[in-house]
Amino acid sequence: MQTNLVLRQVRLPDGRAVDLTVENGVIAGLTPPGTNAAAGRSVDCEGLYVSSGWIDLHVHAFPEFEPYGDAIDEIGIRCGSTTIVDAGSCGADRIAELAASRSGARTRLLAFLNVSRLGLQRVDELSRLEWIDREAALSAARAQTGFVVGFKARISGSVVGDNGLEPLRRAVAIADTAGLPLMTHIGSAPPAIEDVIPLLRRGDIVTHYLNGKANNLFDDIGQPLPVLRDAIARGVKLDVGHGTASFSFKTAEQARRAGVFFDTISTDIYRGNRLHGPVYGMASVLTKFLSLGYPLADVIDAVTKRPADWLNRPELGRIRVGDAANLTLFSVEDKPSLLTDSEGSTRMSRQTIQAEGMVVNGKYTACQVRS
Repeated sequence: MQTNLVLRQVRLPDGRAVDLTVENGVIAGLTPPGTNAAAGRSVDCEGLYVSSGWIDLHVHAFPEFEPYGDAIDEIGIRCGSTTIVDAGSCGADRIAELAASRSGARTRLLAFLNVSRLGLQRVDELSRLEWIDREAALSAARAQTGFVVGFKARISGSVVGDNGLEPLRRAVAIADTAGLPLMTHIGSAPPAIEDVIPLLRRGDIVTHYLNGKANNLFDDIGQPLPVLRDAIARGVKLDVGHGTASFSFKTAEQARRAGVFFDTISTDIYRGNRLHGPVYGMASVLTKFLSLGYPLADVIDAVTKRPADWLNRPELGRIRVGDAANLTLFSVEDKPSLLTDSEGSTRMSRQTIQAEGMVVNGKYTACQVRS
């Protein structure tokens, strides 16, 4: 059986056109267009770009928890992402079920473990301190080594209730003991954002950093708060985590003017905001950052190289001969898109990114979700 695949006249994110050959699931060649005579399936990719497979660092892939769940491949390969990271859907009680669900999926799934053993079985999962079971969390993380990449704590008033900063303090202590990073959701007060951010460590992630809530990271004139500047200086990472209620064009424009740039772009996607917006899919979120004036190469780096480096899996964020073929094909079309943020504000983009297909385990598959 022929196992070769040639992507002909495809462009790398820097604009160079190549013929890309895959043999037995491995990248075997990057040659000038028209110079590759390899046999096998040939895909005409003229007008398309190829990058390493998109990595979505914040999704919800546990369908049993409504409304914040969805099927792995629906929010993975069908949206152009070959790797997705579930951001705390499950705590210690059910993380093994999430891990087991990978067996039927083509998308690579990793996970942040919710520091509440309940996970998103409830949306106030940190409102009772007994649900933050240190030993259960540490045991679950050890049992799922390689699958669990860190911990997740949602630190906003509706989640922590009357507990203030105590859930975050406990989450940081658990992550310290495990030697893993922490992803922290920020949202409405209390606690105040000025008290939350100083507790985060180098390599920890702030997700939803461009939200438009009153308790956000920018002051009344759009300048970054000192705690944000300090966090960036000590190596805290900034993740978009668009979601239903956590991305504001106004805040994103303030951040760009102030020189506060994303480390990673993620969707916070689940069934509701995939089907009904404002997320729809990774390509739609990436188009928003193209519309904000970011160069295409920087936008694509934020879903390839940067998250791969954070995961300590650099091979997932590059295209190199000898590496497994883990690829996303996409187009950048000169057509307008009407884009909506989580506040209901709209912007018109002159260009639209579309996920067109991917290569996973040597097999090419067309995408099903378009902006």
